[in-house]
Amino acid sequence: MSKNKLTSKVLDEILDKIIFTVDNSKDEIYQIAEDARKEYDQLKQELEQLKMQVIEMITEGERLEMHARLARQRLSEVSRHFKLYTEPEVKDAYEKAHHLQTKLMINRQTEAQLRKRRDEVERRLLALSETMNRADHLVGQISVVLNYLTSDLRQVGEIVEDAIQKEYFGFRIIEAQEEERKRLSREIHDGPAQMLANVMMRSELIERVYRERSPEEALQEIRDLRKMVRSALYEVRRIIYDLRPMALDDLGLVPTLRKYLGTIEEYNNGHPKITFISIGQEKRILSKLEVALFRLVQESVANALKHAEASEIQVKMETTEQHVILVVRDNGKGFNQADKKEHSFGLMGMRERVDLLDGELNITSKAGQGTLIMIKIPLPN
Repeated sequence: MSKNKLTSKVLDEILDKIIFTVDNSKDEIYQIAEDARKEYDQLKQELEQLKMQVIEMITEGERLEMHARLARQRLSEVSRHFKLYTEPEVKDAYEKAHHLQTKLMINRQTEAQLRKRRDEVERRLLALSETMNRADHLVGQISVVLNYLTSDLRQVGEIVEDAIQKEYFGFRIIEAQEEERKRLSREIHDGPAQMLANVMMRSELIERVYRERSPEEALQEIRDLRKMVRSALYEVRRIIYDLRPMALDDLGLVPTLRKYLGTIEEYNNGHPKITFISIGQEKRILSKLEVALFRLVQESVANALKHAEASEIQVKMETTEQHVILVVRDNGKGFNQADKKEHSFGLMGMRERVDLLDGELNITSKAGQGTLIMIKIPLPN
């Protein structure tokens, strides 16, 4: 047994190391992307400056070209009429022509260097843009891998440990059931429920058409069909709530419980009367805890409806910083806790679920005195 536990522990350690390494790689790639973005922004600013400098060099070059051309013309004229000019005038013409030609050459060299740097920056910007896109893509892929490692692949290690420890096996089954219920809930919501709603609309249209022709028997059939479809639609929606109320993800536990219990009371025509009381902060908690607490209430109320023959069911939920406390009380016929045949499955599932959450479950019931179920679940820090 110790060897099995060690094997399970080693598997978890290996998986944790892989997750740690992949997570670090994700951080490093993210840092590469951030560095690339910083360099991209800097180079973009430099590119704008280079473009302005190139324009300035071109403008300056045109100005120098014009002055150099005039200086060359002056020098040519002085050379042709050398005897008409003094030596200082000849020297001045030569020096101006040479100076402007030198400045023009430097200008053209600078312009060429700026153009070259501009082209390099543009190529670098393209490369950085590709690097950022690839880094973002890799971060996305690594996120998928991390999700796989921390969820799907984590199930492999847990399944190995499931074979060793029954409670973990039960935990995985519960999670798989929750995922399946969620999938079925959406499928039914998007499929049969929508189809039944469309049938309702079509039945009303058909009724109007047949009313104009006045075939009474056909109208009666359509009315009966509408009643059946309405009943089926209501039942499908009730099944959706039983599988997994989508409001649990959107609204949270307390509003979902309030709506669910109201729906159950309405479905049973107000008998038994179901009262829901919430005490403390109505805050969101971990999704898994919300699902587990909802299932505990659902199972407790279902047991009361099936077995207790109660006229009143009270559900009370108290949320503190450290715990969530559930109390489900009915005034039904109760049961003998020593006799586990009738109630074993439901209560066993509840006990296993509470144990997996490190909680406490206390059931008080006697024949003819109703049933009290108290559940206390710790909240993680």
